[in-house]
Amino acid sequence: MQEKILTNKKNGGLVLILMILGMIGAIALCIFAATNLPEEAFIEKPEDILYVVLMFAGIILMTFCCVLIPGLKVLKPQEALVLTLFGKYVGTLKGEGFYFVNPFAVAVNPAAKTKLAQSGDVAAQQHVILPNPENAQFDASNKKVSLKIMTLNNYRQKINDCLGNPVEIGIAVMWRVVDTAKAVFVVDNYKEYLSLQCDTALRNIVRIYPYDVAPNVDTTGDGFADEGSLRGSSEVVAERIRKEIQEKVELAGLEIIEARITYLAYAPEIAAVMLQRQQASAIIDARKMIVDGAVGMVEMALERLSQNQTVVLDDEKKATMVSNLLVVLCGNHDAQPVVNTGSVY
Repeated sequence: MQEKILTNKKNGGLVLILMILGMIGAIALCIFAATNLPEEAFIEKPEDILYVVLMFAGIILMTFCCVLIPGLKVLKPQEALVLTLFGKYVGTLKGEGFYFVNPFAVAVNPAAKTKLAQSGDVAAQQHVILPNPENAQFDASNKKVSLKIMTLNNYRQKINDCLGNPVEIGIAVMWRVVDTAKAVFVVDNYKEYLSLQCDTALRNIVRIYPYDVAPNVDTTGDGFADEGSLRGSSEVVAERIRKEIQEKVELAGLEIIEARITYLAYAPEIAAVMLQRQQASAIIDARKMIVDGAVGMVEMALERLSQNQTVVLDDEKKATMVSNLLVVLCGNHDAQPVVNTGSVY
C-alpha cells in the first residue's frame, strides 16, 4: 500500500461560491415559476409548461448543490484525510487548506475513537488506551488523521530483569504518522497496534539488563561482560527500546521519534530487601574509604616524625601509635582523650 497525495484539490472556495450562486439561482427559479403558474390544478396555456420546467430545473439544481456539500473539506496544519471511493483508496489530502473532492468519497480512520493515555500519573492509568466520552460524538464524525508529534505515556509494568528481580518500569514514547495509507489500511487500529508493540519491546529490552551493575552480565551481545544496567545506562536502554519499537511499527507507517524511561524501581515485594542491600554496599564502600584515608594519615604522621626527629620511637611504640590512631580515625564516635600525668614509661 503506497500513499498517494492529492495535490490538485484546493478549489473548495471556488466550488463554495458556485454552490451559493447555484442555490440562489435555484431558489429564484422556483419562486419565479411558482408565481407564474396558474392557480388551477391543470395547465391551460403552452407557456405554463415552461414554468413547470423551470420549477423542476430549480429543484434539480438545488438538489445538485446539496449533494456537493459533503465534498467540501477543511484541513488544519498537520492534518490529513484518507479518502476511499466505493471501497477503493483514491488518495490522501495533506496540508492546510479548503478542498473539494468527490462528494461520494468517504474519509477513513479506524482509530478516530481511540485515545491514548497522554498525561497524568502513569501509576493511575489502568489502561493505555482510554475512551474519550466527552468527545465521543465528535470523534465519530471526525476521520482526520493527525500528523502531529504525539506522546504515548505507557503505564507501569512489572518485568523481571536478567537476574530475575522484578522491577517496575514505565516509558514515554514520542511518535507520529508518516504514511497515512499504511496507518489506515495495513493495520486494523494503528494506535492500539503502537501500544501493544511498546509493551512488547519494553519487555524484550528490560529482560536483557540487570537493575544495577552486576558481574558476568553481557548486555550488548558481544560475548563479553559489561557494566550495563537499567539504572546506570538509561539512555542506552531507551535508545534500544526506541529502535525495537520502530522496527515493529515501520509497516504501520509510524515513526518513533524518542523513547524515555519515566519510572524505574524495584517491585514492592523486594524493594525493602534491595534497599538494605544498597545500604550495606554503601556502608562497605564508606568504610573502605575511611580505612584508606586513615592508613594514609598514619603513614604521613610516622614519616613526618622520622624526618624531623621530633620523637624517636621504637617498633613497639610505633605499633601502639598506629593502633591508637586507627582506632581514633576509624571509630564511629568521637575519641575521648586520656591525659597521662605520670611517666610515659
